[in-house]
Amino acid sequence: KQWYQRRVAITAGKKRKFELGRPAANTKMGTKRIRPVRTMGGNKKFRALRLETGNFAWASEGSTRKARIMDVVYNASNNELVRTKTLVKNCIVQIDATPFRQWYEAHYGVTAGRKKKNEDKTTVEEVKKSNHVQRKIDARKGECKIGQLLDDQFNTGRLYACVASRPGQSGRCDGYILEGRELEFYLKKIRMKKSK
Repeated sequence: KQWYQRRVAITAGKKRKFELGRPAANTKMGTKRIRPVRTMGGNKKFRALRLETGNFAWASEGSTRKARIMDVVYNASNNELVRTKTLVKNCIVQIDATPFRQWYEAHYGVTAGRKKKNEDKTTVEEVKKSNHVQRKIDARKGECKIGQLLDDQFNTGRLYACVASRPGQSGRCDGYILEGRELEFYLKKIRMKKSK
């Protein structure tokens, strides 16, 4: 609280510019719209009013890709922020899996997410690779293990991710893909919320 919001009278004088609070950004999903804000010391903050993409890291693979944000699915602080699809730090979003699937296939030579059995077997022409590249990919194949839950998400074409940046302050919506115990935790929370 600022001094003028307290109940006890304080003889500190008038309100000062450095004590102000600004209105919330309430960043929504949509075509990119960012406004610069002049702050103390002539510095700048970037208010993201709307965002549609962000850089998301796949920590276990050490890979980061720009992906489209599809939906806001969970927010620990307030369900209203899920209903209005507001992007804030630490909210759980669904992102497009395509950039990560393409990287995975190029890196390991294996498709991420199992194909459906009844899918038509279309013959895709193999791109000719040099022996050196082929040896590199074959050596990597032993390391390519995705968790069961993450593998299922690749089938749906959407991945759960957590926003790590502050869109209303930095003008960006960057984060990381959920995996392992953290993914289990949030899937349980989302399921509980749907069942209510």
